[in-house]
Amino acid sequence: MKARLASAPVALTAQDIGRAATLALYDELALSPKPGLVTLTDRGSHSDMDARTFMRSLLALRGYFVSIAELGAAGAPFQALERCGIEAEARMLAATGGINTHRGAIFMLGLLCACAGALGRRGTPAELRETLLARWGQALSARAQRPSTLPGGIAARRLGLRSASEEAALGFPTLFETAEPALRDARARGLASTPARLDTLFAVMTVLDDSNLAHRGGLEGLRFAQIAARDFLAAGGAAQGFDAADAIGAEFVRRRLSPGGAADTLAAACWLERVC
Repeated sequence: MKARLASAPVALTAQDIGRAATLALYDELALSPKPGLVTLTDRGSHSDMDARTFMRSLLALRGYFVSIAELGAAGAPFQALERCGIEAEARMLAATGGINTHRGAIFMLGLLCACAGALGRRGTPAELRETLLARWGQALSARAQRPSTLPGGIAARRLGLRSASEEAALGFPTLFETAEPALRDARARGLASTPARLDTLFAVMTVLDDSNLAHRGGLEGLRFAQIAARDFLAAGGAAQGFDAADAIGAEFVRRRLSPGGAADTLAAACWLERVC
């Protein structure tokens, strides 16, 4: 009986899923140092937002993650998920005075919450990815064909990069094949939360076609960030201390670079760690 109980699946409610998403966004915000990105004490490369802006946004989105998990549990079509996300974006912009703090997270974490709702229990990352592709993969592929009107999407198309929509249509390969394994490996090596998440962020930066970097710094800025991330990890990463990350951050600020796509992916990895 004990063995049977130990292997029984653990149910996840929409409230559990949504709470994990809100906490994951806070995990990402609280991480410091974090090159070019807003932290609790630093604006990074941004002059129009700070931690208070992010907290207002985060609080405005709490109900969204619960609602989209409920839609996933109900087997809702992609159009319903998309409408829910559009409404959440409007609430975010109202809370921040028109500043985009979490648009990428609304899309990425929202889809993941819908997947967890559809699964209805704690599952593996692979099961969540399979659920995403089985339930909404076709609709996401169709969405990826639509021309983006957002700055990051326009930059990705102009430079021949993989867009956020294309990442979703492929089942978020950077999240499931780079970020989640990197965070799991860092934990297995005994790293505490801050160094583990910092190494995960840099691992994502090495491979992601981050449209926010591309929009701000062009292809040169994106490649600079990717090389800086590879060098940081090759030198030992966060286990060697934070001086190198601080130096990279200073150069990011000088170049006005902000790896927002990598930050969204880190938050998603933190969410996976909480729900899987």
